Amino acid sequence: MRARLLMLGTVLAIGMRTDELNAQSTRWCDQLPRAAFQGLERVAVADDWYQVYRVASAVFAIYEPYQFQEVISYLILGTNSALLFDTGMGISRISAIVRGLTSLPVQVLNSHTHFDHIGGNAEFAHILAMDTDFTRDHATFYPPGAYHDDAQPSALCRPLPNGVTAENWRIRPFAPERFIRDGYRIDLGDRELQVIHVPGHTPDAIALLDAKAGLLWTGDSYYEGPIWLYFPETDLNAYQASIDRLAALAPTLRLLLPAHNIPVASPRRLLQLKDAIVAMRSGAMTAKQSADGALEFPFEGFSILTSRAALAQKPIP
Repeated sequence: MRARLLMLGTVLAIGMRTDELNAQSTRWCDQLPRAAFQGLERVAVADDWYQVYRVASAVFAIYEPYQFQEVISYLILGTNSALLFDTGMGISRISAIVRGLTSLPVQVLNSHTHFDHIGGNAEFAHILAMDTDFTRDHATFYPPGAYHDDAQPSALCRPLPNGVTAENWRIRPFAPERFIRDGYRIDLGDRELQVIHVPGHTPDAIALLDAKAGLLWTGDSYYEGPIWLYFPETDLNAYQASIDRLAALAPTLRLLLPAHNIPVASPRRLLQLKDAIVAMRSGAMTAKQSADGALEFPFEGFSILTSRAALAQKPIP
């Protein structure tokens, strides 16, 4: 949900001091643009809050590089319709970006309902949502105090868009058109997407599979950087079972499309993550501990950021 940086840094949710945040934010901004984007085709768009990249055939990554979450939403095109997988921070209008990329009718589906993935939902009429209480609660109301720090200068690499301030930025309520469950299939014409319920990071977390193209959108279940697994809604047993399920798909996949930092990753990361969870929970790994008590377990290409409370959950036998 919060910072997905490639260092432990910016722990807003667990009380980093302002001077520490400013120092980390500077180091994060200095990393931009990330090297992984150099091999991708950039698509020109009118709103410079976003950068858009073509990452696969008829798939666009809509990236928000100047806010420390570095959120990535995806527009997936078929011949008859399109799907927008996540709507980002809601700081600028993602609907205008989408209209500039396609004239097809668009449905929205969220990888989960943390605020940084539903910010633009209210701009759309047709929204699919997971059939969970967690989803319903966040569709109805998201308390501004949960995300206020994310629009402060220390969380940004550039000023907010004209007319947007930390005080007037809000995650607006949205109305799902249909509630769906695991296995739901979305027919876009010549492209079929399958919803895979992967609870753990949140109760409503999903991955999205295009089996024919070998593409898997992983949401916040996997991305390059610290994977945050310490929120009250985090369930490590559910997360471990979900990653086991996704890792079983790895041999059939061509590409992972994560929701933060970098829009492309190798499917082998799922196998590495499966092993990493076991190593972390078995006590075989030593964590780095922050001053705030967060624990970071480093692995190749990613790390797992969690807490003693989350680790206290008895592992799956």
